[in-house]
Amino acid sequence: MSKEGNFLIFCIEQYRTAKNLTGKQVISLFKQYKISEYIVSCFEALHTTGASYIIEDIDLYIEARQAV
Repeated sequence: MSKEGNFLIFCIEQYRTAKNLTGKQVISLFKQYKISEYIVSCFEALHTTGASYIIEDIDLYIEARQAV
């Protein structure tokens, strides 16, 4: 698996744990808001940050998409 793929799995697991969601719920949310594409496209910047920053960034990304 690519480093981006491994990082995406890490982000999914971190988000799932932080938000107390099931894997299915997280995957559904990530599909709805195209979060996986966002994470992969921003891999170079995001992989240097911590888990709490990534979770907060995903929340902000979702908020921005809900407003559209």
